[in-house]
Amino acid sequence: GALGLVGGQVIDIQSEGKKDVSLETLQWIHEHKTAALLEFAVVSGGICAGATDEEVERLSIFAMNIGLAFQIIDDILDVTQDSATLGKTAGKDLLVDKATYPKLMGLEESRKRADDLIAEAKEQVKPWGDKAAALNGLADFITQRSN
Repeated sequence: GALGLVGGQVIDIQSEGKKDVSLETLQWIHEHKTAALLEFAVVSGGICAGATDEEVERLSIFAMNIGLAFQIIDDILDVTQDSATLGKTAGKDLLVDKATYPKLMGLEESRKRADDLIAEAKEQVKPWGDKAAALNGLADFITQRSN
């Protein structure tokens, strides 16, 4: 709805070409788009498997962190990879003057933020040991992908 995926998309589109988009606004956009989609997938899987309230909260935090990291990496790849590697038009965000993490934070800080988010996500599932291998693998994939 308006405060969820749709709202995130609306604010994202309305932010194109604006010079005053804050990091907080950018994070809100992606918490309500990319991160929300991952949160639904991860949390619903936990609920179906009988997760406790505490486990669901851990899964939610895990998913929100990997969702934001995914978007940061997506923004980085848009400016560092070519169209053939990405499988989509590279530099598209620059063409529409879209607010991105590299634009607001720089490439190095964006990469560091993505790495920090992945580390925080993995901390959430650490108590589950080997049972969290698939989730940890997903988290690792996000920062290691090239497209």
